[in-house]
Amino acid sequence: MKVLLPIAYLGPISYFAIILKAEEVHIESKEHFVKQSVRNRCSILGANGKQTLTIPKQRKSSDKTIIEEIHISNKDKWQKLHWQSIVSAYNSSPFFDYYKDELEYFYNSTFINLFDFNLNLTHKILQLLQEEREMKITTEFQANFSGNDFRNHTFNTEKENKYEQVFNEKHNFIPHLSILDLLFNLGPETEEYLLNLDLNIPTKN
Repeated sequence: MKVLLPIAYLGPISYFAIILKAEEVHIESKEHFVKQSVRNRCSILGANGKQTLTIPKQRKSSDKTIIEEIHISNKDKWQKLHWQSIVSAYNSSPFFDYYKDELEYFYNSTFINLFDFNLNLTHKILQLLQEEREMKITTEFQANFSGNDFRNHTFNTEKENKYEQVFNEKHNFIPHLSILDLLFNLGPETEEYLLNLDLNIPTKN
């Protein structure tokens, strides 16, 4: 399976399932930025339910700006706020202490470019999963891709298998969260969960 994905901030569970199942992964770098999408936001599960974390971008006409040219706005301490939210949500999860040091780096270092930040974070997640996957970065925009095109996908799978979440006693199972939710709750079993996820994707060669 050959796939084309948008860049994502701590991508959804199904996003990483697609990467692991694909034979060839391409990441779109030449599209225009798409607002309110995985490109600069992710969802985690806190004590009060689903919580969205959004990376602020520098103000300009982003819908006409190529995604790889989008700059992060660092004037508001978003990294500190995001990390505090992640710690608050997952501090009591089984594998938070196991992975936190590797991830905290991204919230203590200054990043200028959104695409680069997300790409490095995606590589780190794959490294934690012990899955070193080559991801080819597009060099030109193609309206028609000769494979499975996920640039406009919502990444909400219908059949997300339930697993134990931190706040199970307060909430019913909440699907479609960031890969962090799976990683902190399942740890080394994350890879197996992703490979067994039914994505219901038509195959194109």
